[in-house]
Amino acid sequence: METVFDAVQIQQFLPHRYPFLLVDRIIEFEPRKRIVGIKNVTVNEFFFQGHFPGAPVMPGVLVIEAMAQTAGVLMYHEVADASNKLVFFTGIDKAKFRRPVVPGDTLRLELTVLRLKSRYIRLRGEAYVDGQLVAEAEITSSLVDMGAVRKNAAALHAPAQAEAPLPSVHDPSTGESEEDG
Repeated sequence: METVFDAVQIQQFLPHRYPFLLVDRIIEFEPRKRIVGIKNVTVNEFFFQGHFPGAPVMPGVLVIEAMAQTAGVLMYHEVADASNKLVFFTGIDKAKFRRPVVPGDTLRLELTVLRLKSRYIRLRGEAYVDGQLVAEAEITSSLVDMGAVRKNAAALHAPAQAEAPLPSVHDPSTGESEEDG
């Protein structure tokens, strides 16, 4: 397998970092059409500590996330100023998990573009281990400005304006309600 983008080059596209970078290399790449990534699943993965002790299985949602990150490389490749953009995972459809992914497996993540616009992508993703389909899904992502994300995050963490207290309907200390006057 020839490497088109290695782990260092992938990090030039994706903002993800260890322990959440879930694609190790890109081995096939057709801009705007198709991308194939590889994830070497090792026993040292952070999620195996709790999923499941004594019987480690890669969570299916992380297999889908690995597909999304691979798709992110394709999408970021199309963006002129990627450093100010984030690709947000916006949808999962038709997801199926065929067999568990375990330590020692090599995931082959194949994604084919179904629809691509300047700020939107929809892909068909398939994950294979040893040529056997282990997971599949259709995924969508949107490109957003990092400034907008920071602005929204700041608004979410801003202190709420003080609200007037709600009137008491029943005062347990007196046994009276507001209707009693």
